[in-house]
Amino acid sequence: MNIEIANRLVNLRKANNLSQEALAEKLGISRQAVSKWERAEAAPDMENLILLSKLYGISLDELLKTENEIRETETASFAGGDTTESTGDGPEEYVHVGFQGVHVKDKNGEVHVGWNGIHVDDKKKDDHVHIDKNGVYVNGQKYDKEWFSHHHHFPILLVTLILYLVVGILWDAWHPGWLLFFFVPVWDSLMEAVHKKDARCFAWPVLVTQVYLCLGFFKSCWHPGWVVFLTIPLYYSLITWYRAKKEPKE
Repeated sequence: MNIEIANRLVNLRKANNLSQEALAEKLGISRQAVSKWERAEAAPDMENLILLSKLYGISLDELLKTENEIRETETASFAGGDTTESTGDGPEEYVHVGFQGVHVKDKNGEVHVGWNGIHVDDKKKDDHVHIDKNGVYVNGQKYDKEWFSHHHHFPILLVTLILYLVVGILWDAWHPGWLLFFFVPVWDSLMEAVHKKDARCFAWPVLVTQVYLCLGFFKSCWHPGWVVFLTIPLYYSLITWYRAKKEPKE
């Protein structure tokens, strides 16, 4: 793990008046694990990162961002395809698109879509949602053990691969034809949601990412196309509201 992030973990722990033993107890891990994080010998997994960000009252982005990344964001660097665009509404509101993923932040919350998954912070509801290959985490609690699992009833991956080859060979559209692969997790999660009758299983953030990239590549509408990411906290908020409404009152 980056030594800068390790030092930040040390400072955050001390700022919250926690010993390594006390932090380990709160996270349900060993003191040795905490010690290894703070010596940069190991890194917290995503579940513990979410718990740490909630415990310290900061976003995952603030917890993991390095000084180099901060400088890139502040200077709006375009090197290597990275772009940062202010929404014009304040210094804490921006859109960052780079190799590590897409990060959107405004007064209502934050959305990060990257290689390791998708994370949403809804500041109004104080909800934290993280989705990756290991499952769906809402406020640190794991809800689905088989996220992105393959559904054998329909070979969606094979069909998508064939379509991609057809588009690439016939129209030389290898880019942005790769956007077709977003249909794999979207389809699988839709089947999972229908099977479990739980809308939380549907990969709405993945669908939103696909829509955003299509708007950007086909319509050059990166801004204000980023607004579609704000539907993610709205989606989960509506699900929470609907489920609470349906639950029988005691």
